[in-house]
Order: sequence, then structure tokens, then C-alpha cells
Amino acid sequence: MDILRRSLAPIPDEAWKEIDLQAERILKGNLSGRKVVDFSGPHGWSCAAVNLGGLKVPGGEPIKGLTWGLREAQALVEVRVPFSLKLWELDNVARGAKAPELNALIAAARKVALFEERAVYHGFSEAGIKGMLEASTHKPIALGADPADLIESVENAILALEKSGIAGPYALVLGTEPYRRMMVGEPETYPVRKQVAALVSGGVHWSPALDGGAVLSKRGGDLELTVGVDLSIGYKGRDKESVELYFTESFAFRVLEPAAAVELKAKS
Repeated sequence: MDILRRSLAPIPDEAWKEIDLQAERILKGNLSGRKVVDFSGPHGWSCAAVNLGGLKVPGGEPIKGLTWGLREAQALVEVRVPFSLKLWELDNVARGAKAPELNALIAAARKVALFEERAVYHGFSEAGIKGMLEASTHKPIALGADPADLIESVENAILALEKSGIAGPYALVLGTEPYRRMMVGEPETYPVRKQVAALVSGGVHWSPALDGGAVLSKRGGDLELTVGVDLSIGYKGRDKESVELYFTESFAFRVLEPAAAVELKAKS
């Protein structure tokens, strides 16, 4: 038995497969950061911090002729999002049901994904995480409401990166509304999508954590997500009708090159 205690859960194997499948689908669609930054891990439960490679020397000699220092590290943040599912629904999967009611699972998956996305783009100061957009050395570039304006905004962002010596390939990440404006409205928006795709060979992605967007380099070595425990589902307990589960993960995010990302700021 491991720390997730899944073997203790009164859940049929068929239901576990359905739970994991639905969770994977939601998480994959809601996690853009992992697609555009360097990913290190998963390193397991024992990974507690990222070595920053520095040494802090406060001074003083506890023994004459001896100096000392503390190695610098960034602690991983560990999160949990609880949710409950009806035991009858899970048993029905073993009976052959193809569409069990898993809305609580879907909501929890979106919540834990949103937390990671916000940390990557906007930071989470309580855990010592600075997001790529708050760390950026570039001035935000305005993102207009017209889909055609997106092309100019992306071009200006790429130009800013190139002027800073940040090579490509480049990726574009958009929030819900600008992504919708770019994708919806055939055939009018197709030329926009085609031109944007030609500019960013690193792909166009959607993030639930952004209002505007971001253009960033995918050359590597600039933005790093370190994962201890990758996104997993554990067992907490049960009552007569429901089983209590939770999502968990542990991670740290570092901006190694603040000039590697440019914010596209939505006009208010």
C-alpha cells in the first residue's frame, strides 16, 4: 500500500480505469504550461525541494577559523483537492455502464489544473513561486478584441523576444475569450489562425488561467516546472453512499530567463 491508499478504496477496477481516463482527459486539456516549459520529473514523494545551486553565508565563526553557509533551495508546494463520488455509480461501471456521473471528479480536475496554471503564469508568492508573466522583463503588449489584431500582437511579441536575444521556436498561449475569438467563426477566422500558426511553430494553446495571452520561447533552459508527485488520485475514506477521493501533486516553478516570455494583455 502506498500513500495514496488506492488499494483500500471500495472501487472496482473497471471504475478506477474510468476515473483515471476522465481525469487524464480533463487535465491534458487544461494544462498548457507543461506543453510550453521545461518539465523535470516526476521525482516522487521524497523530492521536497529544487537545488538552486547557491550558498547563503550569514557570517560569524561558531568555531574560530570555521565559516558556514546554508544551501539555497526552493521548496515544492503540495496540494490536495478533495471530491466525492457515489458508490452506486462506480459499481454501475462494473455492471457495464458507459457514462457514469463523474461531475465532481471533472470539477476537481479543473480546479487542480487551474492552480498549477496560475502558478506557472502568474506565480504563487506563498510558496515562493514567481510566474513567467510577473517575472517578464518585457512591457505587456496590448491584445485587441478583433481577431485580426492578434497577428500584430504576436508579431510584436516575437520581435521583443528577438531583440532580447531569445531565440525560438515560439509558442502562443491564449485565455478563454481570445482563444474563442480566434477559433470560432469559419471561414472568417481561418486566415487569422493560419497566419498565427505560421508565426509560432511551438503551437497555439489554451489556458484557463489567462485573460489575454503569452508568447514565449520553447528553446529550452528558460522556464522550468519541477514535479515531485505528478497529478494523482488518492483515497481518503467512505460513508454508506459515497467514496471520498482527492487529487494531489507537488511542484515548483522557476523562471531562469525573465526575458523568455511576453504578456499579451487583454484590453479592459
